Amino acid sequence: MANLFSGLEAFGLNNLSGMDIYDEKEKDAAGKVAQDDKPLFSEEDTIFDKTFSCPVCDKEFKSKMVKSGKVKLLNLDADLRPVYQYMDPLKYDAIVCPHCGFAALNRFFNYVTNAQAGLIKTNISASFKGIKESGSIFSYDDALSRHKLALVNSIVKKSKTSERAYTCLKIAWILRGKAETLPKDTPNYNKQLELMEQEEIDFISKAYVGFDEAFSKETFPMCGMDEITMTLLMAELARKSDKFDEASRWVSRVLISREANERIKQKAREIKDLIKDSKSV
Repeated sequence: MANLFSGLEAFGLNNLSGMDIYDEKEKDAAGKVAQDDKPLFSEEDTIFDKTFSCPVCDKEFKSKMVKSGKVKLLNLDADLRPVYQYMDPLKYDAIVCPHCGFAALNRFFNYVTNAQAGLIKTNISASFKGIKESGSIFSYDDALSRHKLALVNSIVKKSKTSERAYTCLKIAWILRGKAETLPKDTPNYNKQLELMEQEEIDFISKAYVGFDEAFSKETFPMCGMDEITMTLLMAELARKSDKFDEASRWVSRVLISREANERIKQKAREIKDLIKDSKSV
């Protein structure tokens, strides 16, 4: 084989004339250095403090939010819960005013009437003692406290049924995330897991009841979902609530709909299979 580096002698580099252009050992070493230098994921780097103006007490405050594009969506659960890589942005969706105790999911936070503000001031602000968090990021327990406060606020202010149902659904999703990340060395691990799973089902059932009522009384889009998406969600919530006949009826509505695309219909078929599996247990 010809010496590819012939001519280097003129530069006094004849000792390098036997080099391999694509030296595998060098590539492996470079790859290892690149891998070692890759920074570890930090949830703290994905969040920032956003300033809000409370629609109840008019005071400004900061709340942690997730930076856009900083987390990767991996998939959706059958009940549309988004699953992300490395962290759970759902923990940051409830906004809480530290001054008066008003709380709501981000999509509902700014929509408060004068009458609703009065109800919150009387029933929540009068006895609110502030909210504490565990550190620079929200733990699942922090998130649960904030979301349950949002649910209490939605009840007190007599919000739309769909808002209360959606908040229940979000709490169920957070409970699922907490259960999935519960350390195996947690005392009474199996019992703790069982309790969280039962609480999740309780909130799923509450979400189903609320959405079922809202379905016939409210207009679409509802909580950001069109009618077909909501129908698909109802099928899965009914299934998880052991309402198998109702779940089957919701699935059928999706499958016969001319507005449902093939992707939605395939998800409905998957839920239909889950219903069969649930019935056989």
